[in-house]
Amino acid sequence: MPAPARAPSPTPTASTSRRDAAASGGTPAASADWDSRCRELAAEEATLREGGGASGRERQHKLGRLTARERIAALLDFSDEFLELGLWAAHGMYRDWGTFTAAGVVTGIGRVSDRPVMLIANDATVKAGAFVPMTCKKIIRAQRVAFECALPLVYLVDSSGVFLPMQDEVFPDEDDFGRIFRNNAVLSAAGLPQFAAIMGNCVAGGAYLPVLCDKILMTEGSGLYLAGPSLVKAAIGQEVDSEALGGATMHAEVSGTVDFKERDDPACLARLKSLVGLLPASPAAPEFSLRKRPTDKPANAVYDIVSLDGRREYDARDLLACIVDAGSIDEYKADYGKSLVCAYARIAGQPVGIVANQRKRVQSPKSGLQMPGVIYAGSAEKAARFIMDCNQTRVPLVFLQDVSGFMVGRDAEESGIIRAGAKLVNAMSNSTVPKLTVVVGGSYGAGNYALCGKAFDPRFIFAWPSARYAVMGAAQASGVVYNILARSAGDRSPDELAALRAQVKKDYVEQADIRYGAARGWVDAIIAPHTTRQVLATALAYATRPAVRASFHTGVLQV
Repeated sequence: MPAPARAPSPTPTASTSRRDAAASGGTPAASADWDSRCRELAAEEATLREGGGASGRERQHKLGRLTARERIAALLDFSDEFLELGLWAAHGMYRDWGTFTAAGVVTGIGRVSDRPVMLIANDATVKAGAFVPMTCKKIIRAQRVAFECALPLVYLVDSSGVFLPMQDEVFPDEDDFGRIFRNNAVLSAAGLPQFAAIMGNCVAGGAYLPVLCDKILMTEGSGLYLAGPSLVKAAIGQEVDSEALGGATMHAEVSGTVDFKERDDPACLARLKSLVGLLPASPAAPEFSLRKRPTDKPANAVYDIVSLDGRREYDARDLLACIVDAGSIDEYKADYGKSLVCAYARIAGQPVGIVANQRKRVQSPKSGLQMPGVIYAGSAEKAARFIMDCNQTRVPLVFLQDVSGFMVGRDAEESGIIRAGAKLVNAMSNSTVPKLTVVVGGSYGAGNYALCGKAFDPRFIFAWPSARYAVMGAAQASGVVYNILARSAGDRSPDELAALRAQVKKDYVEQADIRYGAARGWVDAIIAPHTTRQVLATALAYATRPAVRASFHTGVLQV
């Protein structure tokens, strides 16, 4: 067997170190806390990319197969441009059943034969590629991104099927196993090409995925069947070996299910590249040259602007100066609703509308001093109007979240904060232009909703290592719980109440950590702050691809 291909290097994520930032331009004074956090995440991400570890890789190689990441590396034109999605999926979850690193599947966007494609590869080094709930959710998310960005899909299939001890959480719901196959059919009807390469196990319900794709490849030694030999014997008493039941030769010569029978992984991947190369060339995209379009501030200046703990106040315009093309900002209603900054700008030449939380104190003629990261009624109404205008001129939207929530209290209620917030949520929810979200710091409560959190269909959602997700801050939550418990304390001692309050606060801190959210698919990737411009430029190039407009249909056929 040929030497395995080198696994793909990540697109800039949290694993891109501060040292890389300094090398890329400028030498900002690195804060110890940023360095520590980035290094910590870099080490964790390196471990996640190991999948099932050395033993899993060794097992694959003994079977004459490559690992998921080796297969992806062999397919990609440029492995260092792979935009990986969902690396943290299932992190710290399902502890009763072991570790399901990256949910046992690798997903992301890269170029194959000069065509951008969505890649979905089962990782057989992780529990034989078995599906847990987050595996389904991760694949469904990848399919959705492919649909919205009009990307062809390539599935590298090597899975033992549903993880049976958790079948009740994997099998029946609308965001579970069956939804993947439903999406296969919908994607096909939309005219998006789908390729499936069976390069190992493909059993039970999972067998439907490749058969619902346009082209099916299968390597010798792989198996494709609804029930394996043992289950067949138990169900109907028939004795049959794996090859005769569902091997590549049987499906290529007898059932006719397989379009291309291949000798091994390298031959299969070479055929895949050739087939993808038959697709129409991608439409000419706008020039996304980062080098030719500098920023007003160096990318790594973000570390001197935004603190890891979120306590330092900063001007959102300084953050934008690290991300958008120099001299491209046209701020919208700059003197009104100042707690949100709305601006037209360009990122690597691509026009965008940006909505960002202002993280310094500002003065309002109506309400006086306004606090950092808080959405007030005037700001919400301004942002709603701005989003409508971006839709009118078909300009994509970028949301930079560092939000504590909406303002509360008597004055806020009298200002119509609920009505203003509803306008913003309505405009953002019904927006039809591509939306991208970056969580810079806090993403609390209804602020998450109003600034295009995961529930509001961003094409991509990224987060910095400093990001925090929760209904409210840990201090506020523990205080609310303490007050409730104190009123119904009964025979609880003050020490017991204090311990409960401390536990609630500890739980909130752990659950607000961005790794907790990334494990559950609330963000697509954790990115290093200084790579925000590069990641957004790449994501915009995919998000602004022309939508699929035509599909192939036939009448009823007799078969």
